[in-house]
Amino acid sequence: MRRPRALPSLALAGLATAAFAGCGDTIDVARTDPPQIQRGAQLFADRCSGCHTLDAAGARGSKPLRGPTDAGERTNGPNFDQRSETVDAVLYAIRNGGYSGAIMPANIVVGRDTEAVAAFVAKYAGRKK
Repeated sequence: MRRPRALPSLALAGLATAAFAGCGDTIDVARTDPPQIQRGAQLFADRCSGCHTLDAAGARGSKPLRGPTDAGERTNGPNFDQRSETVDAVLYAIRNGGYSGAIMPANIVVGRDTEAVAAFVAKYAGRKK
């Protein structure tokens, strides 16, 4: 009896993307984007979408505020559809747990993954201002 061969990691990533796309929201980045941006979009969807909104990653984590005095829920991260960011600002937030230091886990991504998420967010954030 033959043993099934393991799928290469690229094939698994494609299956994960296809499975994610079947859940409703999908990652929507330009096909011409470099692999770093595409990887950043997938990482953002996997690690950041619970608290942040960004259409390009299919993320709907930011809760709408109920009025001008509403501070939002404790897990309410910035809505990046409405807020622009620079690569440096995103790198700072990832490495330091956001700007308040109390809610966002520091180092939610590390190494080159940090750079990929920062590049993706800087490119796609703020498009619905």
